[in-house]
Amino acid sequence: MPHNILLRNSRVWLAKMQTRLLALPRTTKKGFALIADACSALLTVWLVFILRQGNWALPEGGVWLIYLSAPLIAVPIFIRSGLYNAVFRYSGFAALKTVMNACAMYGILFFIATMFLQKPGIPHSIGVLQPLLLFFTVGGSRAMVRMWLNFSSASTWAQKGGDRILIYGAGDAGLQIAGAIAHSRQFTLAGFLDDDPFLQEHTINGVMVHSPDEVETLIKRKAITGILLALPSVTRRRRQEIVDTLHPFGVHILTLPGIEALAEGSVSISDIKEVDIEDLLGRDPVPPDSRLLGRCIKGKIVLVTGAGGSIGSELCRQILSLHPSTLLLLDHSEFNLFTIHQELHNRAHKEKSKTHIIPLLGNVTDQKAMEKICQKYKPSTLYHAAAYKHVPMVEQNPVEGLRNNIFGTLSMARAAAQNGVENFVLISTDKAVRPTNIMGASKRLCELVLQAFATEESHTCFSMVRFGNVLGSSGSVVPLFRRQIKAGGPVTITHKDITRFFMTIPEAAQLVIQAGAMAKGGDVFLLDMGAPVKIIDLARRMIELSGLTVRDRHHPEGDIEIVETALRPGEKLYEELLIAGNPQPTEHPRIFKAHENYFTMPELMAKLSELQHIMEHHDDAAIKVCLQHLVKGFTPDEESAIPVPLKEKHNDVHATHKVPQALPAYA
Repeated sequence: MPHNILLRNSRVWLAKMQTRLLALPRTTKKGFALIADACSALLTVWLVFILRQGNWALPEGGVWLIYLSAPLIAVPIFIRSGLYNAVFRYSGFAALKTVMNACAMYGILFFIATMFLQKPGIPHSIGVLQPLLLFFTVGGSRAMVRMWLNFSSASTWAQKGGDRILIYGAGDAGLQIAGAIAHSRQFTLAGFLDDDPFLQEHTINGVMVHSPDEVETLIKRKAITGILLALPSVTRRRRQEIVDTLHPFGVHILTLPGIEALAEGSVSISDIKEVDIEDLLGRDPVPPDSRLLGRCIKGKIVLVTGAGGSIGSELCRQILSLHPSTLLLLDHSEFNLFTIHQELHNRAHKEKSKTHIIPLLGNVTDQKAMEKICQKYKPSTLYHAAAYKHVPMVEQNPVEGLRNNIFGTLSMARAAAQNGVENFVLISTDKAVRPTNIMGASKRLCELVLQAFATEESHTCFSMVRFGNVLGSSGSVVPLFRRQIKAGGPVTITHKDITRFFMTIPEAAQLVIQAGAMAKGGDVFLLDMGAPVKIIDLARRMIELSGLTVRDRHHPEGDIEIVETALRPGEKLYEELLIAGNPQPTEHPRIFKAHENYFTMPELMAKLSELQHIMEHHDDAAIKVCLQHLVKGFTPDEESAIPVPLKEKHNDVHATHKVPQALPAYA
């Protein structure tokens, strides 16, 4: 029989044996282990006699008492110590420690027994040598079973075609995930990559550590399909550098969460995920200023409207960590409110937080309900995140969009001013600047409402924070691209030249809290959003990081096509954060203050009354005309859907991308 056929048949036999063994009832497997340990106790006594006497004689007379005492002492101690509760194929150092403790206890009792059972022909050293041999026998038997089961499993899973991956990072996280992969059907570990020259060319648990310079050779030689970044503590900039180095090789790039997400437990296969969009942007957040974070929150009653939304829910998470006395969650969606309330309640219980968390179901356009909430709970700080934000949806439903955004903000501002709310912070958007859609125009009017209130005599400090797109929010382009890539494409973009500013939700929420703490009244804060990102480049990079290639006229054999549809009604190619005037720096390096024109309260109320009258007739065309009179620079629909590109407008003070020197990051 040829050698390879014999080897294959032996592997098949071993696999069948493993399957049958694993299929046995748990009590049966425990019984086998107990019998094996009892036999080991007898065997090790016999081995000591052979070593001490130099012959293979069987026990005689009173010597049998020593043989019988070994399993009679060992088995009850092993059962009591929990040796038969561990699963052999997953046993590790903890199981070995249990064996060590059990054998130590057994050794003490067995030594005492040998002192009482001194008979002719019984060596004095048996009470020391036999427990040592028993420890190595019991521990070794478990290690051998574990190796056999894992080797057999690994061989079987490899035959099933699991992804062959390299782990970039041989630190603690890398070693933990390597241990998890050893029991995974999804992946096969082919090696480590690490920048540390002292680790390179060495093995860790039998797996070789290679230099990142060898990655291209390893991918070809070992048929690598993916690379896992096990670098939870590195900066985003360094992570981006690594991603940039790896993505040309056409393998799937995966990653683990940050160090904070892994701090509470060991790393598991479920922690492996797609590379975060932050890793593609390479933007490291500025550490928050603890003084600013707690100024309007710690020990106070805080109300968040739109608490179940993307920004609202993250605001609630961060507010809870700042220890307010009471956190009020307001949302008109029962499901969203239930979800965020349950999450925060569980987190507060786990962290033993003393914050009272109160869910409030209601609509911000209900003036009387909002007044009642403010009268009853008397919030000190209010973050107004409730808004309809999806541009095409509001474009198709202008009356509801304007009612919720503008008049909901007006309702909340009145309730806050009448009930002594100290700080009112509006979550605004870059789409409010020279808007081309109704959603953007509505948000600029929300700003004007607060600016008008700030001119009135009031104990409430009104401010607003304006920023661009947040990553991972509902309706965001990133999860859409991921779904399209997973479905095999195509990936759709509205225009090949479209760009957007991006920021992570946690960073945006932190900056909103800090900006609100700096407000003096009527302030318009701008967040430094970094450099604009070209959406087609983002789509291309996400495809490549999935281990796929872009199909186009230059590469017709590629995997996924990027399809250009068309700009949606009211959609801009470029977003901006300023209307006019140079922004001023603040005490935070990523928060700036703008000076925008505004209406007095009587002027604004007269204009809003006119708008409300038109809305009652549901005349969309008349609504747009009215908004053009109200909002500076509002040019609806196709009139400004495609503005002049940045490079052609450097000298225009009203240019879409005209950026003052105070904000070089926007250029």
